[in-house]
Amino acid sequence: MIQGIAIGWLCLLAISSGNAQEAGYTETLAGTNLEIDMAAIPGGTYTPASRQAGVSPGIVRVDPFWMSSREITWGLYQAFLQRSADSEPQPARGSEVNLEVDAVSGATIPYVDMSLGMGTGEEFPVGNVTRKAASLFCKWLSAKTGNFYRLPTEAEWEYAARAGTDTPYFFGSRPDSLGRYAWYSGNSDGTYHPVGKKQPNPWGLYDIYGNVAEWTLDRFESGAFGNAASEFEPPVAEYPGVLRGGSYRDGPEALKNAARLASNPVWKQRDPQFPRSKFWFTDAPFAGFRIVRPQNPPEASDFSRYWDTK
Repeated sequence: MIQGIAIGWLCLLAISSGNAQEAGYTETLAGTNLEIDMAAIPGGTYTPASRQAGVSPGIVRVDPFWMSSREITWGLYQAFLQRSADSEPQPARGSEVNLEVDAVSGATIPYVDMSLGMGTGEEFPVGNVTRKAASLFCKWLSAKTGNFYRLPTEAEWEYAARAGTDTPYFFGSRPDSLGRYAWYSGNSDGTYHPVGKKQPNPWGLYDIYGNVAEWTLDRFESGAFGNAASEFEPPVAEYPGVLRGGSYRDGPEALKNAARLASNPVWKQRDPQFPRSKFWFTDAPFAGFRIVRPQNPPEASDFSRYWDTK
């Protein structure tokens, strides 16, 4: 009888442990009142839309990871820019990331309004950031928390946006319900909005469509990713990179799961800094990002492949 009870408790502990691993969590930034809610994304497979006519991309396998439930905000990004809390104690040794916070390069602090009048309040999504700047934020956050954060691959982003569905939108094939989930050209009044005000997708991701388009790690090429997210290779040039999800300025077609946006040098047309900034656009307030943390992080020697994009 005692043996049976012991086995029962072991089973219960195993189930509880598995659920804990699959649960979301909240990352708190030491020395601030800032938090990042991370939604759990289970591993699995999906079939993306063809990248070009007549070409089948095959089945894509994605390992489990966590993704920020909301887009990174100006409030969070300002903490990175100002570096005001970097004197806080470092994460304990033995964390996923053992890196001195002060050793991480920071993005330049602009002296103009990078929101172009749309607002830089704590709840607004950050915009006008380059892929390099977004990756440096991930590196800084990793050093500050001890957890490995990076931008999502295209495969991870699309898989998470679909949330187990195979329709053009996670809610179906027609855009009739888009206004319940997204800020886009039909309801945004030409500006982005505070994050998390619309309904999330089934996996708890807010604004996965619209508001600001979101950076991925990949270069813009047909069939840019292989059969697994782990097959990512660093981009070889600054342009064109890939943003996903569409933005407040886009119509329904640009918000579909498979829609892709290529970055363009024209987004720096009014660059106020000389030489041209590697961290800011001046004509792309629609370019933002969200972050991921793989449940099985890579070896520490591979971290730089994801942070130090060229």
